Amino acid sequence: MTQEVFLSAVKALTEGRLSLQELFGAADTLHRGGAVEQALQLYHLWIGLNPDHHLLYAACFNQAVLHTASGKPDQAKAALERAIEHNPDFYPAYINLGGANEALGSPDGAVETWNRLVSRLSQVTGHAVRMKATALKQIARVLQDRQQSVAAEDTLRQSLELDNTQRENAEHMLAGRMAQCRWPVVVPFEGMDHLTQMRNFSPLSLSSYTDDPLLHLASAWEHSNKMFGRRIARLPEIRPEDRADRTRLKIGYVSSDLKAHAVGYLIAEIFALHDRSKVEIFAYYCGPAGEDPLKQRIRGDFDHWLDITGMNDDAAAQRIRDDGIDILVDLNGHTKGARTKLFGMRPAPINVNWLGYPGTMGTAYHHYIIADDWIIPPGRDMYCSEKVMRLPCYQANDRQRAVAVQPPSRAEAGLPEEGMIYCCFNSQQKITRLMFERWVAILAAVPGSVLWLLETSDEVQERLRAHARQCGIESERLIFGRRLPSPEHLARMTLADLFLDTFPYGAHTTASDALWMSVPILTLSGHSFASRVAGSLLRSAGLPELVCSTPEQYVETAIALGHDPAKLQAYRKQLRDAKPNAVMFDTNLLVSRLEGLFAEMWDDFRSGRLPCPDLRNLDTYMDVGVEHPVEVVDFVPEDEYFARWRKGLAALDHLYPIPADTRMWPAPDTENG
Repeated sequence: MTQEVFLSAVKALTEGRLSLQELFGAADTLHRGGAVEQALQLYHLWIGLNPDHHLLYAACFNQAVLHTASGKPDQAKAALERAIEHNPDFYPAYINLGGANEALGSPDGAVETWNRLVSRLSQVTGHAVRMKATALKQIARVLQDRQQSVAAEDTLRQSLELDNTQRENAEHMLAGRMAQCRWPVVVPFEGMDHLTQMRNFSPLSLSSYTDDPLLHLASAWEHSNKMFGRRIARLPEIRPEDRADRTRLKIGYVSSDLKAHAVGYLIAEIFALHDRSKVEIFAYYCGPAGEDPLKQRIRGDFDHWLDITGMNDDAAAQRIRDDGIDILVDLNGHTKGARTKLFGMRPAPINVNWLGYPGTMGTAYHHYIIADDWIIPPGRDMYCSEKVMRLPCYQANDRQRAVAVQPPSRAEAGLPEEGMIYCCFNSQQKITRLMFERWVAILAAVPGSVLWLLETSDEVQERLRAHARQCGIESERLIFGRRLPSPEHLARMTLADLFLDTFPYGAHTTASDALWMSVPILTLSGHSFASRVAGSLLRSAGLPELVCSTPEQYVETAIALGHDPAKLQAYRKQLRDAKPNAVMFDTNLLVSRLEGLFAEMWDDFRSGRLPCPDLRNLDTYMDVGVEHPVEVVDFVPEDEYFARWRKGLAALDHLYPIPADTRMWPAPDTENG
């Protein structure tokens, strides 16, 4: 194995294709495999061929580390001196050089080396470090606002090198790398190794990074604790007898997205359809100011609308309590603009997580999560801290969405007149390296085909084109469409032959849009909530055969359909014909069932059966989950997934025995693994 790694790395090096990061990876593999001399030889060759590389000092430093491990302090000293020569401000080299001098019997030389470092750091104080970290954070914020993502990432990295406890900075840095399609996403640096970065993903970004619902649960729990604290001061408790005479439930919807936003586009129709003999509905809007037609339409369908954006949590919670809300619905979850702490204050007796965030909240105060039988299959409720309640189809849909009357021609949309048009209109942060390479393999197998994506920055578009070229596909076969208003965008979707979904975070609102326009979607359903939404929609629309269970099936099906235009046309007709009766577009049914779920929740409360969120052992699950190499293998069958978790938990328990985990694991010998 090590010989193969060495020969492959040498070949890439001689062809000018071995990046510094790949050098580090190959050398580390060789070192761990016991082939230290080959690792050193690889460093020697790379350094000799890259004398002017701006990060040459880093290669010299790593080479010195291996020399030290091999008991060669004289060669380590030479490599460290070269590292300092190329970068006098690379402070770790001084530390190790002093150690090399000491190992060579020169303690005076060691002290002199370390004094050189101390003199270079004479102005460093705790206060100065904190002020610099704060200034860098502010710089990064402005750079992000100005769409200067690479510069913002570099600035955030500098800040985290000074203080790696800045969770918000780490979240923004990782999210920025995903949005820029900078692969690998997790690249260790000073103060932020792989495990530390894994612990600092935002829950939403982690859903795009890994198909691991148990890690998603643990991450959501840790994020909530760090952002909002483990103890939130609550309003006085509401007892069932306090509202014993309630016959018409008061439902409060809290959201920053009741406007022209993905969530707003989905949910717009449901509010007018609520049965006012059963419920009275309140909107608590917490988003940006400004008006748009969708926001105006949504506001007009509520019985009560209150903008709480300018209210602090105390004032907003008291207003919700004064309004007598029975069930408070969180339409944000772990997304931008959320008022999570407000739910922790318990202004209403029941809190519900639905639609805005594809996964569990991991809090002690969200009682229910709404899904369906595909997104969270029966027997998989242990992925959530909340009690799972299920609709026929989880995702709401607006049958009144506006569509431009006249779609553009292929030429007007920048598409070729002939050939298969694959598309994916998901945002670029959902595009992973492994999924992109599957798309490239599909293009390679279907001559004349193109992949139609949404435009992003020039830098990201060129990065994707360059990666396609490295995989043997001409960059012209990637076409980036302009961002258009929703009606025009929906109309042009009909030009696509097949929508290729992303993984592990698939299409949600975009999937509804495509199916509404009778564009078939090919999706891969994994284990996590975010990966299974498009599968739920396809099944509800009558096309379960387009829901794949393995990456291989996904690629094979996409290629087969690329050679079978008649089959794709049949799928289009099937979607058109089924639309009037499809479960996913039966918004009346959804609202009726939703009100039924609300009634069940209320009955739980009145009967003293309000569920207690299951937060057991999630610190342990976090410790185990962050160790999985998700950028190497993004999909595993369910039996392997559970086996991996059992192995990881058993290994940790062997080192640090913990109380028995009583989460509802499926038995190893059952049909479900």
